[in-house]
Amino acid sequence: MSLLEIKDFAVHYGGVKAVKNVNLHVDSGELVCLIGANGAGKTTTLKAICGLVPAAQGTVMFDGAPIAGMATHDIARRGLALVPEGRGIFSRMTVLENLEMGAYARTDRPGIQADLSKVLELFPRLAERRLQKAGTLSGGEQQMLAMGRALMSRPKLLLLDEPSMGLAPILVEKIFETIRNVAAEGVVVLLIEQNAKRALEISQRGYVMESGSITLAGPSSDLLNDPMVRKSYLGA
Repeated sequence: MSLLEIKDFAVHYGGVKAVKNVNLHVDSGELVCLIGANGAGKTTTLKAICGLVPAAQGTVMFDGAPIAGMATHDIARRGLALVPEGRGIFSRMTVLENLEMGAYARTDRPGIQADLSKVLELFPRLAERRLQKAGTLSGGEQQMLAMGRALMSRPKLLLLDEPSMGLAPILVEKIFETIRNVAAEGVVVLLIEQNAKRALEISQRGYVMESGSITLAGPSSDLLNDPMVRKSYLGA
C-alpha cells in the first residue's frame, strides 16, 4: 500500500514550470530516493508535498487521504516530517530545546521522553551537547540535530532534502548509516540526495528527475547499473 502517492503533479513559479506531470509513490516499509542535478525540481517537489509552495495541478495522497492544499502544520500533524536543505535549526536555542520543538504537536509526555532518549542514543554527539546552543554546532552535528528534531514528531514519512550536503566524508557516511538505521526501525523515507551512488545503495527504489520531470524509475539496483545514470550521476 502506498503511504505517499503523487499523480500528474506540477508546480509553477510564475511562467516557469518547475515541476511537470510528476508521478511518484512511496510504499510502507520503503526507503526511496529521488536523484537529479541541481535545479531539476527535487526540492520544489518536496516543498509542494509539504504545502510550503502551492501545486499548480495534480493530487497528493498521504496515508490514504488527500493533502494537496492543506496547511503545512496540518500536514505535519498527520505524520509527515521534512528535514529541509540547509537544516533549518533554531540556532539560538539549545540542542535539547530544538529536539523538544520537534514534539510540539504531541501531548504524550511519556512517549516524548522515550523518543528523546532514543534520539540521543541514535546521535551520541547530541547527547554530549544537549545544553549547547545549536548555532555553535558543526555542520554535521546540525544535520544530526535536524534529523533528530524531525524524528521527535514520530513521523510516518520522513522527507530528507540533501542531508549530506557540505559535510566531510566521514560525516557523510555517518548520516547515511543513520538514514539506513531509521528506515530499518520502520520509518518510511523519501530521500533527495546529490550523492546519487550512496542514495541508490541504501534505498530500495529510485527516481531520476531532469528538468522538472521524472525520466527514469525503478529498483535502485537497476538504476545503479543503468548506462545513463552511471554516466550522468555516478561519474562512470
